[in-house]
Amino acid sequence: MKYINQFKSLICFAFGALSLSSCEDFLDRQEDEKLTFEKIWESRHTTRQYWLNAMSFLPNDNGGFIGDSDPYLGASDECTIAYDRQYRLINFGSWNPSNVPYYKMDHYYRGIRECNVFMQNVYNCSDPLVTKDQLDEWYYQARFARAYYYFLMMRDYGPVFLLGDELLDFTATTEALYRPRNTWEQCVDYVVDEMTQCAESSAVLEQSELPAAKWGLATKGTCHAVISRLKLYSARDLFNGNSLYQNVKNPVTNDFPELSGVNLFPTNYDANKWLQAAEAAKKVLDNPSYELYRAGNGNPYEDYYGVTHETWNKELIWTDRYNGLFSWGVNTVPTGVAGTAYGAVGPTQTLVDAYAMNNGRYPITGHNNDGSPIVDPASGYDANTEFEKSTWQYPASRWSNFDQYDIDAPNMYKDREPRFYVTVFFGGNYWLHGNASTMISFAKGGNGNKSHDYAKSGYLCNRFYDHKLNSAEGQWGNITFPIFRLGEIYLNFIESVLECKKRGVALPNGYEALAMEKWADLRDRAGLPAITEVYPSATTEELIELCRQERQVELAFERHRYFDTRTWMIAPQTDGGNIYGLNVEYPLEPGMQTTETPDGFWQRVVMETRVFQDKHYLYPFSQRELDRNKLLTQNYGW
Repeated sequence: MKYINQFKSLICFAFGALSLSSCEDFLDRQEDEKLTFEKIWESRHTTRQYWLNAMSFLPNDNGGFIGDSDPYLGASDECTIAYDRQYRLINFGSWNPSNVPYYKMDHYYRGIRECNVFMQNVYNCSDPLVTKDQLDEWYYQARFARAYYYFLMMRDYGPVFLLGDELLDFTATTEALYRPRNTWEQCVDYVVDEMTQCAESSAVLEQSELPAAKWGLATKGTCHAVISRLKLYSARDLFNGNSLYQNVKNPVTNDFPELSGVNLFPTNYDANKWLQAAEAAKKVLDNPSYELYRAGNGNPYEDYYGVTHETWNKELIWTDRYNGLFSWGVNTVPTGVAGTAYGAVGPTQTLVDAYAMNNGRYPITGHNNDGSPIVDPASGYDANTEFEKSTWQYPASRWSNFDQYDIDAPNMYKDREPRFYVTVFFGGNYWLHGNASTMISFAKGGNGNKSHDYAKSGYLCNRFYDHKLNSAEGQWGNITFPIFRLGEIYLNFIESVLECKKRGVALPNGYEALAMEKWADLRDRAGLPAITEVYPSATTEELIELCRQERQVELAFERHRYFDTRTWMIAPQTDGGNIYGLNVEYPLEPGMQTTETPDGFWQRVVMETRVFQDKHYLYPFSQRELDRNKLLTQNYGW
């Protein structure tokens, strides 16, 4: 497709998909060769190169092996990954300021500095071929990136130190570079203000106005979506009067009197933040550029599957580039399928239990101490027969080249909602790849559990593999991964409105009705009745919990859950203690084929025991940062 090639030549280059080594070698001489630095701005080409360099610090979390570049899946309660990577330090509580996994603070501050350098010099470009519109576009995209780098740090560390337009002089003494942290509110206000100014600029377009060759650039909707998520996090318990952080303060210093000794986190709960979060989400809802993806066939399986497999669809507000699906595919295709397959990324039993039945009710309302489920009898789920097998129709035709087929499988997986089947692959079933299918066993010695790469929980993620292509023949497909999408904004709005209602915050006219309308629309896309039909007597508090569960399944594997459990401050319950899966250590019985699954496999077992302490809500600043910045206050508990 022509627009994809155009996009890859422009945006993927900007985000580091192509080599920037010649640009970096050239730019690295800027500090000690003033003439060279000045010459950058004499050419449209080298000015653009500097812009690309400033943008290249944006993460590409879906362009490499899952779990290699961030902990947000591997250290979440929804996912388990078999690889020995740094997220294991987080899961088992073995990290500390001297051993911080995926430490990226210096990376993002380098990106901020490059944006500042670019923004302060871009309008010096004297090339007669460059236009004012081009310079404006580059300037505001860099300004967006700068604010986004702060947002990325804030979700990990809380408040950080704001540089504004300042260029740190790296030749200065260590003492001259000391900086205290700004407060959480100052950081939020800064990012919101920067994003707002970008959104209000004529150089930043609406998605519907953006030429196809520039898809992937930040739009007005992107800026407002960042504000929506940040305002939502800021309203939640972690950043809203959290008592744990009441004594986290800056040191007393005469050099920064306005920050001397101040509390870094809000000390009092402010319920009005929920109204701000609702209004921020409403801003995106009002944008006509976006709509929930539907294929138009009335097929909820195809509709949900298409959110991630129909590239550049109208639900996407901002994507993680145009990537090949090899990374997601190779990490989730079972080892029993021919070709390259590692089959190591999958749901935990926690996520499996979270999905609704096809009648719209959530069957499992909690768990006993032994991991057994507490069941809502009105859902139709029977805990006593969950691992008994029966023959039922597997809805394969809805997202693959196959017709529906009968399967002899545990009742646990029967009659679940469409999003379950699109997302969760369980053993004793066929993995569908193109026009081929392979029966998979995750029991010990089975074809899906024959090496150190295996489905650790007994499940694999089904959602990000293109089942219409055959990976055994090297066909993987492509993806525009949803970093921000309309489905998330629906849920941001619903949660904020419900929290306002719970806390007695007056809502604008129509907000509550709109929230229920959007929730009904989201569930309708998933083939489910409205939540108010399924739970007509639910209290506001119960609806908030149902909204959280809706978010858990709708946004599964999109790197939200890690931050949701922490900002809700439920992580001690969700991310600490026993994590359950199926019995992948149960061996094949003598004479069994590697595609068969023994009955002993079908039982809930403790997969691993994770550690979550209060200090784990936020990342620690590294000991190296503390050693070289004596005004830097460490996060709580570290």
